[in-house]
Amino acid sequence: MKAFRRVAPLFFSFQHVVIASSAGATLGNQVKSLSGGVSSQDESCSDLPNQQSVITLNNGLFMPQVGLGTWKSKDGTVKAAVKNAVKNGYRHIDCAHIYGNEHEVGEGIKELIAEGVVKREDLWITSKLWNDYHAADDVPKACEKTLQDLGLDYLDLYLIHWPVTPIEAETLKPTIEETWKAMEALVTAGKTRSIGVSNFSAKKLSALMQYANISPAVNQVELHPLLRQDKLLEKATELNIHLTAYSPLGSPDSAKQFGHAGESLMAHPKVNEIATKVNKSPAQVLLRWAVERGTSVIPKSTSEKRIIENFDLFDWELGSENMKQLNSIEPQVRYIDGSFWVKPGGPYKSTAELWDED
Repeated sequence: MKAFRRVAPLFFSFQHVVIASSAGATLGNQVKSLSGGVSSQDESCSDLPNQQSVITLNNGLFMPQVGLGTWKSKDGTVKAAVKNAVKNGYRHIDCAHIYGNEHEVGEGIKELIAEGVVKREDLWITSKLWNDYHAADDVPKACEKTLQDLGLDYLDLYLIHWPVTPIEAETLKPTIEETWKAMEALVTAGKTRSIGVSNFSAKKLSALMQYANISPAVNQVELHPLLRQDKLLEKATELNIHLTAYSPLGSPDSAKQFGHAGESLMAHPKVNEIATKVNKSPAQVLLRWAVERGTSVIPKSTSEKRIIENFDLFDWELGSENMKQLNSIEPQVRYIDGSFWVKPGGPYKSTAELWDED
């Protein structure tokens, strides 16, 4: 999560990148489509499979554009999902302490390495700092716990999961500045190669940049055609912060828990119309939309069939007209709205305050 490079939106062809104009906003990071492996001064993700594409982050590291999400994966299913994903081309695994399954992810990684499928340096492992551990003294302890659970010596990316702590007060305590300084120390200590944030608004990103010695490389947020977050994408480009799309399929498995209608995303008439036109599934259309927009994307699945389908994104295109239609869907709706963090005593007394909405 440091310095960044800026590029136009990218449309990927089979083994090359074509830079083209897009109906969406631009992202401030370089995307490469790889045939074979990566040649780089840093050995990050050094053995990517054919047709994989990567984001060049601000610190020069290569992050695979499509990763496996692990949120809400059922106990006992995660190790197999990780192994199936990596054996079918994935090199990016997205984790978090709060998901409660990092030990299973670690078991999968350990077995993959032991079987000779990959080396540690071939993988990109992201994890996240939970809200309870924002105090400066707690940050390294939380990171160490994650490393122990994953069975790793270092992370590739460590994110502040939410701009939230358990303390109900008028202002956020501990402050993001305190937490960020502790995150920066993890980079210096070699515990993570990159740092970043999740669920940060454009305003919060701008504030963070005022005191950051290491710029956040990534902001992981909810992104899909029904929540394009165009203004956030524009600000991220300006600040050279890459956006990763979570819940790219609407998070239908969290709909009951959070009371949203995320299942409607893959059922949207326009998404299905385009899926029929390009002979792909609605899920593939949504994921390809994220790829062509220049963001990275982390669909979650424990089904090997869907894991494979979700990765089949690199030898076809939606094209400008289909992108234009997906970029014009209204109204926009946030499924993971953060209402569970709203407290009468603050620091967020409404979701509008959390997201810095007018």
